[in-house]
Amino acid sequence: MYYDLPDLRLVAAIADSGSLTRAAGRVHLAPSSASHRLTQLEAALGVPLFARHHRGLTPTAAGESLLRHARQVFAQLEQMHADLAPYASGLNSQVTVFANTNAINCFLPEDLGDFLREHPRIRVSLEEQPSPAIIQAVAAGQVEIGVVAAERSLSGLETQPYRRDRLVLVVPAGHPLAGRAAVDFAEVLDQPFVCLHAGSAIHTFMMNAAAQLGRSLDVRIQVRSFNAVCRMVAAGVGIGMVPRSAASLETTASPAVDSLKTVKINDSWAPRDLQLCVRARAALSPAAAALFDHLAGKGRLALTAAA
Repeated sequence: MYYDLPDLRLVAAIADSGSLTRAAGRVHLAPSSASHRLTQLEAALGVPLFARHHRGLTPTAAGESLLRHARQVFAQLEQMHADLAPYASGLNSQVTVFANTNAINCFLPEDLGDFLREHPRIRVSLEEQPSPAIIQAVAAGQVEIGVVAAERSLSGLETQPYRRDRLVLVVPAGHPLAGRAAVDFAEVLDQPFVCLHAGSAIHTFMMNAAAQLGRSLDVRIQVRSFNAVCRMVAAGVGIGMVPRSAASLETTASPAVDSLKTVKINDSWAPRDLQLCVRARAALSPAAAALFDHLAGKGRLALTAAA
């Protein structure tokens, strides 16, 4: 079946206006031409797309289904236009980066900001993914640069140290755990948790860590940012797990969470040494190589300062 974009635009216009005549005007067709197009499309599909009545036209179930897909097509076309338009105004290239939640929330904003100010003709496409998925995508050549928590599965990729961090618990100041210096993750699985939203890299990691212990998390509420996790914990909703860098940022920036206490997690996975990874530095595009070197340099400075 061949779908003509003008036909799809006509279907959307009819659904929006409820009138074939008004829809024809919106898509710059004569009413007779619009009627003929709609009749041909319905005949080709073998199903009516609109119910005709004295007040106009309303989509049938088949029409609603086609309309949903048509709107997705239009959205993809708009995204394609948005991606291509910068090239017409002098954009040189685009670099794709996958990174875990920790890197995206705590380190990459400033580092990418510096890079993009220095390279105004380069665009960076940044996507959050769990570390195992990032490693797989980089190894398969689907993404140029990854930022991941160090894992043994990085063998076969070229890596550079990026940042050093650690997952910690955040608890209200009056919580029984607030007086503990450190805990095992297994000790706190009966506590209600404030978590990042399902699908975030750190949410997936926490669920897997609990599953490996034969347990599950008691997730009381899910939110969209580390700031929201800390504020919910400060309000007594539950306890949370965030990178130590995120906890430091939030308690410094927000009086609402300055009473939070952090508790070290003893488990071997708690240290989060972030690594940059690529298939081969020499094979990167010039733009990707420049970004990789920039991030590696930022990492060296940060690690030296922390030493």
